[in-house]
Amino acid sequence: MDYDEALVEIRRRQERVRPPGVPRDVVHPLGELTVPEHVDAWARTKGEQPAVVLDERVLTYAELADEHARWAGWLRSAGVGPGERVAVHLGNVPDFVVAMLGTLRAGCVHVPVNPMFQHAELVHELGDSGAAVVVTSVDLAQRAATAAAESGVGALVVVGDGPLPQEPGLRVLRWSEAVAADPLRDPARDLDALAALNYTGGTTGVPKGCEHTQRHMVYTAVSAAGANGFLGTHVVSLCFIPVFWIAGEDLGILIPLVMGGTSVLLQRWDAARVVDLVEQHGVTTTAATVESYLEILEVPGVAERDLSSLTAPMTMSFIRKLTPEVRRRWAEVVGAGSVLREGSYGMTESHTVDVVPYGFHEGDHDLLAEPVFCGLPVPGTDVLVVDPVSARPLDVGEHGEILLRSPSIMTGYWRNPQASAEQLRDGWLHTGDTGYLDEDGCLHYLARTKDMIKVKGMSVFPAEVEMLLVRHPDLASVAVVPADDPRTGQRPVAFVTAREGCSVDAEDLQRWAGEQMSSYKVPVVHVLDTFPLTDTGKIRKGELLGRAQDLLDARG
Repeated sequence: MDYDEALVEIRRRQERVRPPGVPRDVVHPLGELTVPEHVDAWARTKGEQPAVVLDERVLTYAELADEHARWAGWLRSAGVGPGERVAVHLGNVPDFVVAMLGTLRAGCVHVPVNPMFQHAELVHELGDSGAAVVVTSVDLAQRAATAAAESGVGALVVVGDGPLPQEPGLRVLRWSEAVAADPLRDPARDLDALAALNYTGGTTGVPKGCEHTQRHMVYTAVSAAGANGFLGTHVVSLCFIPVFWIAGEDLGILIPLVMGGTSVLLQRWDAARVVDLVEQHGVTTTAATVESYLEILEVPGVAERDLSSLTAPMTMSFIRKLTPEVRRRWAEVVGAGSVLREGSYGMTESHTVDVVPYGFHEGDHDLLAEPVFCGLPVPGTDVLVVDPVSARPLDVGEHGEILLRSPSIMTGYWRNPQASAEQLRDGWLHTGDTGYLDEDGCLHYLARTKDMIKVKGMSVFPAEVEMLLVRHPDLASVAVVPADDPRTGQRPVAFVTAREGCSVDAEDLQRWAGEQMSSYKVPVVHVLDTFPLTDTGKIRKGELLGRAQDLLDARG
């Protein structure tokens, strides 16, 4: 059976259970416009409506349209042409949204950069992307300036008041100066031009840039809205997830702004503050961990608060899992109209919103089915499960590799044709994940690629941690494996050996690692005399897994 034949049967099964109100086909409320054109259109029809909110700062659609056009105008005046990369090194602030939109408007390429990155990580991402400009905050300006200068970046634009860093050969200016430029009125309109490099480790290795276009972005926004029952509603999205993650980009920028809604940003989790924001802004959707929702239920007086607008709260079961009991407790306090459910299955390579469990909550079907129940593909997306060796489609219930095909699949990995060819074949993204399709054509996810480590939901790739650790002058070899941790889900554990004539202390090395990489990547370190090796000289990582777990358990 070929893929087309398999899809006919799968789609037939899926149509039997498609939830009411979920369209079969993609619906574009304003037509196929670019993201900045959507903002312009909403500014003409609802200019005074809040578009982006952070605490007391509110950008209306009219203000967002003007400010992002001015950032685009500055880019053009600074000689940053279409196709050049602009790195945005910010957290959940309105300036991130302005920078992203203006970069797209100018035909440049948006490169979101994790503000938790340390020097080596910044140098890799800025250098690999070839960024011409970096936008950062005043608190991170010196770190960003040092990495930018080393990476050949031309200009650093700093958000906020305070002293500006000085680096030879690097132009440094304030954000307020840039967004005072003359606006670029005519936006770039090519939906298929390279628009973003969203970095991910993929399945293995150091982070790679996933090439995404504005067609990918807009499709993700409208298909996610259709699949989650948002069509015809006013979307008010509360986004605590970092917007430099592609999931945060979807939840906090693309879905609300393409649909003409409001994005309410939150920089750090605070359950009491979330309750206030839901009431104040009529928040309709958000995404948080199960632990976060349980914290909301413990807010004093929460049962007397009006959270009825929050009809689509989505969970991320990184450590604690969503259960029927948690869902019942939530409904008892917030109201039966607020159905707590899992978010979506997807990858950075596919823009993350590919399969959703919306509409399968009756009788807790989604939670009681064999884990993990993902649901149905969003409109316009197809899912297959194939034999990982032969790639032939598998029958219902058979476990194999999950394949995705949709209008939001990345064009490829930036400057990495070999990795692109491995992941993208005949229009299908080979995810490397294991799962199966049930009798209704619903996807069940079983396991992420074995090399990936999940720390509080954040992806840690052993090869990247190994690459950073081996920079230590006294280390000879490094091997990183996962171990289960009741507090974080998993933790990386690094086994290391010292160079001849050198000695290393595990605690000292762990402190050094904290200066080289983001805190969630810092491994537990154990020093070995020698590694267990295969006959061909490769490290037997399988033998290290049990030792890693014993080490972590012993730490308590």
